[in-house]
Amino acid sequence: MGIYYLTGGQVYLDHEFQRKTVAMEGGRLRVLPPDAPVSGQIYDAAGKKILPGFIDIHTHGAVGVDVNGAAPEDLDRIGRFFAGNGTTSWLCSILTDTEEQTGWCIDQCSAYRRGRPGGAELLGIHLEGPFLASAYKGAMPEHLLRRGDPALLRAYQERAEGGIRYLTVSPEVEGVLDLIPVAKELGIVTAIGHSGADYDTAMAAVSAGAAAATHTFNAMQLLHQHRPAILGAVLESDVYCEAICDGRHLHPGIVRLLLKVKGLERVVAVTDSIMAAGLPDGRYHLGVNEVVVEEGDAKLASDGTRAGSTLTQDAALRDLLAWTGRPLEDLVPLLTENPARLIGVFDRKGSITDGKDADLVVLDEENEVETVFLRGTQFRTDR
Repeated sequence: MGIYYLTGGQVYLDHEFQRKTVAMEGGRLRVLPPDAPVSGQIYDAAGKKILPGFIDIHTHGAVGVDVNGAAPEDLDRIGRFFAGNGTTSWLCSILTDTEEQTGWCIDQCSAYRRGRPGGAELLGIHLEGPFLASAYKGAMPEHLLRRGDPALLRAYQERAEGGIRYLTVSPEVEGVLDLIPVAKELGIVTAIGHSGADYDTAMAAVSAGAAAATHTFNAMQLLHQHRPAILGAVLESDVYCEAICDGRHLHPGIVRLLLKVKGLERVVAVTDSIMAAGLPDGRYHLGVNEVVVEEGDAKLASDGTRAGSTLTQDAALRDLLAWTGRPLEDLVPLLTENPARLIGVFDRKGSITDGKDADLVVLDEENEVETVFLRGTQFRTDR
């Protein structure tokens, strides 16, 4: 297909914007001087900003599709919606479910990844459970929660052909501290969350290899000056902290505090979106749960517990800009470099560097997504 050039734009390189030309060939990137000769296909990005594609490592669905019931064509529908909003790579988050249904979901993900997706690249699976604490279950079905089970995790990873990249566990659940090293051995990055763990137990999980905190502040024991709990442990340690920046899960002041405590290099902006993302208010589901969405806010029909979000990553970026007053170049890593480093794909994702995947987002003057390039091809959608 030849070489596709993006010219005239401000390109995000080494944590700052620079005037460069970007060449894309064979699905890979090359960064050229701004005055490099070009010919053939050219996209004029004058006055625009060129960013690495966003990476969402925690999402349960969108546009009427719930990951726990998604066939390959349904996963592609999610991926196409995400691409239109700047998310070029993602993990599908499987909510705690029966072994049979979880296995089915794993099979669908594997089949989809073997195909030719037309939207954002599905990098693999995030298992949110089942090794979680009932007291902080959130939208997890309590009767399906269980103790740490290395044999089950091995079976899931074998069935996924190594496709499980990320796992959320509760440190206080029996067997979980021993499970974390097993997950690492299997190539799975562990996050801690849905948890009332005390400080020492949470720190033991970090020492065992936990590398992140799932939707920090949400569905976890909060900080107390005498009982720092899991929140104190994840704020003090060097783990990455997921953050849902929709203005409902976290007050803007808490987001600013999280960035101040953790630093820009240790916060990951996720959506935790559900099937209602991209759709009007109404009644939806998340796994086995019925969810009611009012004014974009998703809650369990049974008890009003917040159940995921309707957020997209481009909206999260604009929220972060509005709440923090920081320049765009400070915040880009939260959606690109940080998630890529966390799940081990920074060798090909998360920055604009020679040889990396040609996944790019072009933002206009209002930081709205103008266009997206997936694997070197301009993505077209009726967003």
